[in-house]
Amino acid sequence: MAFSLPEDVQTRLSIVDKMWYNLRLDRTDINDINAVITTNQEKIINFDFDVIICGGTLGIFLATTLQKKGYKIAVIEKGILQGREQEWNISRHELHCLLELELLTEQELEEIIFTEYNPARVSFYQGYELWVKDVLNVGVSPKLLIAKIQEKFLQSGGIVLENTAFNNAIVQENGVIVNTDKQSLNTRLLIDSMGHFSPIIKQHRQGQKPEGVCLVVGSCGKGFTNNETGDLIASFTPIQNQCQYFWEAFPAKDGRTTYLFSYVDAHPDRISLTEFMAEYLRLLPEYQQIELESIDFQRFLFGFFPAYRQSPVNLTWDRILAVGDSSGSQSPVSFGGFGSMMRHLSRLTNSIESALQCDSLTSKDLALIQPYQPNISVTWLFQKTMSVGIDTQANPNQINDLMSGVFAVMDKLGDDVLKPFLQDVVQFSGLSKTLPLVNPTLVLPLLPQVGLPILLDWLKHYANLGIYSGLYPLAKTLQPLTKNLTPQQKYYFDRWRDMWQYGAGFK
Repeated sequence: MAFSLPEDVQTRLSIVDKMWYNLRLDRTDINDINAVITTNQEKIINFDFDVIICGGTLGIFLATTLQKKGYKIAVIEKGILQGREQEWNISRHELHCLLELELLTEQELEEIIFTEYNPARVSFYQGYELWVKDVLNVGVSPKLLIAKIQEKFLQSGGIVLENTAFNNAIVQENGVIVNTDKQSLNTRLLIDSMGHFSPIIKQHRQGQKPEGVCLVVGSCGKGFTNNETGDLIASFTPIQNQCQYFWEAFPAKDGRTTYLFSYVDAHPDRISLTEFMAEYLRLLPEYQQIELESIDFQRFLFGFFPAYRQSPVNLTWDRILAVGDSSGSQSPVSFGGFGSMMRHLSRLTNSIESALQCDSLTSKDLALIQPYQPNISVTWLFQKTMSVGIDTQANPNQINDLMSGVFAVMDKLGDDVLKPFLQDVVQFSGLSKTLPLVNPTLVLPLLPQVGLPILLDWLKHYANLGIYSGLYPLAKTLQPLTKNLTPQQKYYFDRWRDMWQYGAGFK
């Protein structure tokens, strides 16, 4: 008897799949995109808040750090502000910012960690296999974590407006009027943390189609006999349906989580999420050596994550800043915004505080808070080499062969090269050591698929990665001289220093 998804899962899947279908067919009519942001030159007399953050799932972290620094912050959440049941996987050291910023105590940090395991596998079909420790090996409870952070936020005097939908905003000369479905509020700065499909970002992008998409389906279930280790990235099939199937697996509180994901473009003929879920269910028994009937499924997961080459987003309006998935600041090979938020939380907090202190809130000022990062931009080539054009006649195992060759080199070079790459933090030194050692016969067949323009663009980002790696130590050397600068001059120096640091992958 064929396995059938529960009716409620099928309903939710069809809704998300319709969104993916519309994106592929480019059915966004620019005339139908709501102009949720408008401007005028009037002044606001009284402010309700220093900062309003729309979107609380990731926004609550930034809201709490700013509230604890003495600013008056509100979080607007369309529904109830709560985390999902499914764990977020991350490395333990990436959670240290929660302690540094005093968002959690050591005891509270341990309470929100539901699972921890070692080692994790990296493996490719008919190719290389290796095991690593302390990478994405910690499962954090989003529900408990967000509840704890929200409690700290409220205790510090923050305001959470739940079941409140953002409607539109008017950028004034000295602030922003934020209109919700319930009331209007005045703020000095509006932060968009509403995610990939934020109405503000839709207006900014004006129907622009993403250059890359990560399709993801998966589940969490009980009944797995082998649940002590995980997979960071694994494949056991050649290219199918013009996709290279990659898998992840993690121990979870409710059993074992498994994901199937693939990097694609938004071509109209791409596989649907419903078909992708069918492929997941077809191959899961072989992947985990278990029959579907033996799995007690707790939940099913699915989605698609668009990525744009021109990222992070630099909004053209004053006094509006995008963070998290809204900003597009995560790598195109990543489909998790939590890890990116943790890596940038301290930087974002300090940057926004400085901007508020010296009123550096024009679009030009705020662009330095979400600057160009070559360490992210270079990963576009990796995304491209892990995908297959819809009309490309590719060697069925070309991606597995390339990944095997690259990871074999990085494994031999050691954890200093391997771990940053696995944690989505590409560095010039590691990349420069790896590239010359990769077998050219694995790379040359991909050049026609990648194309000369993309290769030349990548070389620019690679060169900038090296330049940023040299400029950041120089900026640290010059830091003592900044005590004589004006507040706005220091704001600009510090943002350039941060740009070089994070753009070089040093955080």
